[in-house]
Amino acid sequence: MWYVNAKFPAKQIEAALPQFGFTVRSSGGVARVEKYNCGAEFRKAPDGEYQMTELPAIMKMGQFTQLWDAGYQKFLITRDKRKLPAIVSELADLRRFNEELRSALGVPTYYNEALGSTCAYSVYDRLKGRVGDVPDETVGAHSAEEKH
Repeated sequence: MWYVNAKFPAKQIEAALPQFGFTVRSSGGVARVEKYNCGAEFRKAPDGEYQMTELPAIMKMGQFTQLWDAGYQKFLITRDKRKLPAIVSELADLRRFNEELRSALGVPTYYNEALGSTCAYSVYDRLKGRVGDVPDETVGAHSAEEKH
C-alpha cells in the first residue's frame, strides 16, 4: 500500500524521476509520472512538496484505471466505467512501474505488499442472491463492445 500522505520534495519528483527513466509531465501544480504504459499522479501542496493523488495504475486511453478481480479474471475499469480485460504483460508492467517508482522515491516495500497485485475491487463470492453474483453490476462496469 502506498503511503499517500507522504510528501516528496519538488526536485525529487521534477528532476530525479526523469533520471530513472520516468516521463514527468507537470502542469498547474500536478505532475503525472509515466513509464511502461502505467502512471501515477502527484499534486504540489502549498508548502511546495508533492503528494500522491493517483496511485500507480495501468493507463488506458490516457486514463488511470482501477484493477478489478472478478474472481475468474482481472479487469481494468476506466473512469468512464469501461471494462477491459487485464493481460499478463500489463500486470507485469504495473508491478515493474510500482517497484521502480518506490525505489526512486525511497518508499519501502514490505513483504506482504510484494506478494502480488492489489485490486480496487474483488468479487470472489458469487453465490446467487448475494452482492457480486453478477460481477459487472458490482462496479457498474460495461464491456468496451457494449453501447453506452
